[in-house]
Amino acid sequence: MPTNLLRKSADTRKPQQRATGPTTQTRIAVLTAGRISLRIELLDTQTAHRVWQALPLHSTAETWGASIHFETPLETGRDRTARINATVGEIYFWIEQDRILVPFGPTPISKPRECRLPAPCNVWARALDDVTALASVTPGEKVSLVAKP
Repeated sequence: MPTNLLRKSADTRKPQQRATGPTTQTRIAVLTAGRISLRIELLDTQTAHRVWQALPLHSTAETWGASIHFETPLETGRDRTARINATVGEIYFWIEQDRILVPFGPTPISKPRECRLPAPCNVWARALDDVTALASVTPGEKVSLVAKP
């Protein structure tokens, strides 16, 4: 069940800031998990567009090895960016679970010197700040993803 119950009923952003499809305009959002905040830049993909349109998102953090993930009310299909091996600093959408996943090191299924995701996941953003700070996030902490004004 999505935990995005705290969404604002009215969008307070200016209409020109909201994109209608993939765009070359830079879109920055802030991911906050517990006391950690990271700036992220959305890529020019359909998944990124869907996430941008749904902002703000609020959920609860879960951990899996050296990664955090959280539930969203979004659905999307696999796209050409989907991969099973992650690059630290990239932000993923776990298609089968409708979750955003942020790896910052090995997961329980990783082989040596890799960061393996639970399934092929779409790449939709990249972190502008150090994602290893997420190591201090514990399960159950509040997570929010909001557009940066």
